[in-house]
Amino acid sequence: MWILQKKKIEHDFKTVSKLVSYATESTATLRIKNLKGVKAKELMLWPPENEITLEDPLTGKIQFKSLAGITKTFPVEAFAAGQ
Repeated sequence: MWILQKKKIEHDFKTVSKLVSYATESTATLRIKNLKGVKAKELMLWPPENEITLEDPLTGKIQFKSLAGITKTFPVEAFAAGQ
């Protein structure tokens, strides 16, 4: 996957209280590993996210892993269109 946009975008996912930054170029393999250009604010830092995993579809959870070793799991519906 490869996304190009004119400028960096920040989006606040209010349901899970996370501010996320998307760079002008964001890339990932089909399994969304080796993700580049996406960061989520954690305390006062912006560690880059490098992996996104959808857990068992029955649980409805999505897991984010950062290069800093931080792993967070959230409900998938928190990232639905319009959130």
